[in-house]
Amino acid sequence: MTDLTRLTAAETAAKIASGETSAVEVAQAHLDRIAAIDEKVHAFLHVDTEGALAAARAVDDKRARGEKLGPLAGVPLALKDIFTTEGVPTTVGSKILEGWIPPYDATLTKRLKAADIVILGKTNMDEFAMGSSTENSAYGPTSNPWDLTRIPGGSGGGSSAALASFQAPLAIGTDTGGSIRQPAAVTGTVGVKPTYGGVSRYGMVAFSSSLDQGGPCARTVLDAALLHEAIAGHDPLDSTSIDAPVPPVVEAARNGDVKGLRVGVVKEFAGEGYQAGVMQRFNESVELLRELGAEVVELSCPSFTYALAAYYLIAPSECSSNLARFDGLRYGLRTGDDGTRSAEEVTSLTREAGFGPEVKRRIMLGTYALSSGYYDAYYGSAQKVRTLITRDFERAFADVDVLVSPTTPTTAFPIGERADDPMAMYLADLCTIPANLAGNAAMSLPCGLAPEDGLPVGLQIIAPALADDRLYRVGAAVEAAFTTRWGHPLLEEAPTL
Repeated sequence: MTDLTRLTAAETAAKIASGETSAVEVAQAHLDRIAAIDEKVHAFLHVDTEGALAAARAVDDKRARGEKLGPLAGVPLALKDIFTTEGVPTTVGSKILEGWIPPYDATLTKRLKAADIVILGKTNMDEFAMGSSTENSAYGPTSNPWDLTRIPGGSGGGSSAALASFQAPLAIGTDTGGSIRQPAAVTGTVGVKPTYGGVSRYGMVAFSSSLDQGGPCARTVLDAALLHEAIAGHDPLDSTSIDAPVPPVVEAARNGDVKGLRVGVVKEFAGEGYQAGVMQRFNESVELLRELGAEVVELSCPSFTYALAAYYLIAPSECSSNLARFDGLRYGLRTGDDGTRSAEEVTSLTREAGFGPEVKRRIMLGTYALSSGYYDAYYGSAQKVRTLITRDFERAFADVDVLVSPTTPTTAFPIGERADDPMAMYLADLCTIPANLAGNAAMSLPCGLAPEDGLPVGLQIIAPALADDRLYRVGAAVEAAFTTRWGHPLLEEAPTL
């Protein structure tokens, strides 16, 4: 029998729908895989064995009754531990919410359940999604399945590692400055940041509200498109949700073709600090797009140079506001409440015990940037730069259909290498941040292995807002060409744990 954990999501759904296998068999195979290897990888913070098997049985019952199954019915999924799940712990990778059981589902969680997707559990992440390596989790780091001594990206390293180690065929991540795409790049998987507002944020614990965006993670472009379609769409519970039809992402993924497409290469996404093997694979990808019939245009977006600085003022400022709700008085951790201390003292002791170093660093940065006398100089100036970046994108998309770049300047770095150097850590998001600041759609997909270390390299595709289908059109064409020539870089070459 075919190893059920090695199938794509589309293949798995087809086998369940045809009766060749059952949803329970598929769920159990993945639960067994988690039990066998996750001690090494640490992709999951919580495995919901009982809930997953119950959801799988419900899918099998539907099929037995002759009911029509959705395109992903019975397919297992790993859910980033930032979305509320009724009756299942949601910690956001932080001690301050350790053991918290939400009384409601996030809109995204509800849509997964409505699509009969089987949620296996909650994945590890940098605390409150603040980080690029998953080393900032209060529950310990996740390892990259390609090399257990290296990071799997962040903040959604648990979701990407679950995919790369075949513990789940689908996963959900969130992307504030690259936290879907950067993990996808360094683990050889596919990750998509939809247009801002394209997927509901209701029930997603907020880090930076004007930047945060949930999105699909998978091992193939088509699987990501199927998941994207299941979770996207307008939500009246989210004031930032776009009231517009979901772009035809599945159709685009099934019919990938770049003939006649104008592809822009941004010259600011190259130069010092980029690993030679990463640039080699990127340049090969650009040549491949030419061979497939695309017209490649080099262009300049000068404001992108300031994106990193602007992001690290805007995101901490918004986080300092959003995290003020964690005060030890309403829910989550409470420390020092012995009857002798004031509410202010309890709040201070709770935050000291509950927040990790990176979260404290960003809260302090953000509070300073928003303080009287500094707002205009820091936060206000960063927002002006954000406008310039958005205008650079608008000018670029007047000339080209999509932009391409490396997803990350380097491949996965060793765990601990950048732990004491925040600036080096922040540079991992150099290529991904501009799309978040402008609200555009973006994807990372594998484009081979770097020759110097044999680790995955990601190709980033950026499309205008509400043109998410272009990502899948280009991504599917590139993926098909790579698979035909060299084999899929993950499905064929990833190590077996």
